[in-house]
Amino acid sequence: MVINNMKTKQWLLILCGVALNTQAAIITENDSLYLQEIVVTGTRNATDVRYLPMTVSVIGRETLTEQHQTNVLPTVMQQVPGFFVTSRSMMGYGVSTGAAGGINLRGITGGSGQLMVLIDGHPQYQGIYGHPISDSYQTLMAEQVEVLRGPASVLYGSNAMGGVLNIVTRQPVGRDYIATNINLGVGSYGTIQADASNQLRSGKFSSTVSAQYGRTDNHRPRMGFEQYGGYVKLGYDFNAHWNAYVDANITHFNASYPGAESKPMYEADQWITRGVVSAALENHYGKTSGALSVYTNFGRHKIDDGTTDPEKPTARYFRSKDALMGISWYQSAQLFEGNHLTVGIDYQHIYGNAYYTSKATDEVLETPNKQSGESYRNEIAGYVDFRQDLLSWLTVDAGIRLDHHSITGTEWVPQFGVVVRPVSTSEMKAMVSKGFRNPTMREMYLYPPSNTDLKPERLWNYELSWRQRLSDFTYGINLFYLKGDNMIQTMPVDGKPRNVNTGEIENYGLEAEAKYLINRYFSMTANTSFLHMKNKIVAAPISKSFLGVNYHQGRWFATLGLQYIKDLYTVVGETETKESFWLLDASVTFAATKALSVWVRGENLLAQKYEINLGYPMPRATFMGGISVNL
Repeated sequence: MVINNMKTKQWLLILCGVALNTQAAIITENDSLYLQEIVVTGTRNATDVRYLPMTVSVIGRETLTEQHQTNVLPTVMQQVPGFFVTSRSMMGYGVSTGAAGGINLRGITGGSGQLMVLIDGHPQYQGIYGHPISDSYQTLMAEQVEVLRGPASVLYGSNAMGGVLNIVTRQPVGRDYIATNINLGVGSYGTIQADASNQLRSGKFSSTVSAQYGRTDNHRPRMGFEQYGGYVKLGYDFNAHWNAYVDANITHFNASYPGAESKPMYEADQWITRGVVSAALENHYGKTSGALSVYTNFGRHKIDDGTTDPEKPTARYFRSKDALMGISWYQSAQLFEGNHLTVGIDYQHIYGNAYYTSKATDEVLETPNKQSGESYRNEIAGYVDFRQDLLSWLTVDAGIRLDHHSITGTEWVPQFGVVVRPVSTSEMKAMVSKGFRNPTMREMYLYPPSNTDLKPERLWNYELSWRQRLSDFTYGINLFYLKGDNMIQTMPVDGKPRNVNTGEIENYGLEAEAKYLINRYFSMTANTSFLHMKNKIVAAPISKSFLGVNYHQGRWFATLGLQYIKDLYTVVGETETKESFWLLDASVTFAATKALSVWVRGENLLAQKYEINLGYPMPRATFMGGISVNL
């Protein structure tokens, strides 16, 4: 339900977002407007974002932790224009039917695997269905989050056709030290959140060890959620030029699915374990740097589909196992003045196995009609990215990827961009890039609509952007147009549903962002986005705006954020349904001592009544409070 008589205020906030134009998620986190921002997502190795033709937004650890969120996605949704994540409760996204955690950017959805999540540049997605597992992206492991808006398939291949979200993990830097942080919080609906982390630097050795626990009853019956997680990263510097690390992130959650309000479900429970393990050997020289890494992300899913009649429980569990194992190598070099050349090779082995077991005997069941399946797929690719500073104010960039998939064949993926810097504080960027996505195991082999003849989805993106840094004010604006074909849709073929490459996508829009340092106590951020979709999709709002104010004086730190979501589609087609709503969030932290802080957070303080997933009303105002200990 939208606040009545708010049209004037709605346009005021949208115009504020354009005029103030948001937090350069582009400025990193000492909150100085003069810092050069270094990113790794747009080029594999650390690079000043001013020389890259693509748009990369960065959210540092200070911003990720200032509202005491256990997951990175709520903060990213506030800070990045056009980035939207679906929700259905106070804590927990879940998987399977009725799940939330769907990531959308510019009308491209991670729910169908068109937008990729990376951890340290390594792909993370469910190997059967191809979508991100949003409950896995915990704040405890993140040093910063980088969001590349637009196709990133030249560097990251399939599933990066709409962009990538890269979680750069924590690693102690600097001189020898040891630091421990503990956070505890309790709040509405029996919610508990707790995490602890330790960082150590001793000579050439470094380590980060973190653990997390969260649980809640949520605001509806049979909607409980409980999660355990842990992260470990061990690093060693052999000398000034070579270092290595190994890390592992494991999360397990139990979730209950209540069904839509109009169709409640019983005993619809989920037991999900996701893991990530990687190891890398890195080199850093004056004119060249690179890395060789091996990684795997894997999952074990056990799901009770539930019943609408509690007197008739189901007799089986859906189970799945999946893994994505890969090897990645890249090396960047400066061949001559102003030149940057990156070459790389990626190999991936993707595995998925879906089946049913008996509740009574735990035996694997024979299932008709393609309800079970197993798939092995391999993908190998090589890529080259060439960037050249032609003049002090002009940079050109060109890249190409040759990607071969064991089932769908070979795909060429080019990109080209230009950066013009008319003055040292400004950049104008133009970019043309291609993205693609290979069909998933589900689309090709599972359930009656499956089709083994599917081909990759393809998309072209055209983008023009401007960014300027003034004394206490930074702003940026993007214009984009994207057009894709071969989109996989389920259509009637000979009277039966079938997955076919028949869909099209054509979107265009505007994104604006700004950051303003008002004085030593106050800073302001804002962003707004507008999206036009020729073919509308669920969970992609036409407009999203955010206005945030931070206050920091002495021992006090406070944030206030107002977000407006306009025309969010919850149903498309003949029964089209959309929602518009305001969200007001706030948090206050008081440093009682050098080691102890007390905090409180409130969300949806306007007590809005709204839905993001149809049939799943969101909670009204909720509150959390707790303490943070730094040793």
